Amino acid sequence: MIALGASHPTQATHFTLCPLKLMGITWCPGCGLGHSIAFLLHGDLRNSFRAHWLGVPALIIILYRIYDLIRQRLSDPLYMLSKPL
Repeated sequence: MIALGASHPTQATHFTLCPLKLMGITWCPGCGLGHSIAFLLHGDLRNSFRAHWLGVPALIIILYRIYDLIRQRLSDPLYMLSKPL
């Protein structure tokens, strides 16, 4: 989330692992979702929706999951010790 918030979604990336972008296809659903979340974190709802319409629900789900993991960890100090490797 920090990387998406610090990035500029309108600038071209220098390195990508996206197979569609590597083949020269300009639109990718996964990249669009990342751009959508980055636009949201910059407060640009219009461009976020244009990049991918699932950006808002994805951000809500991801932030809730981060919150839930932190809450679990803080409520049980032995949480990591009780999990098998």
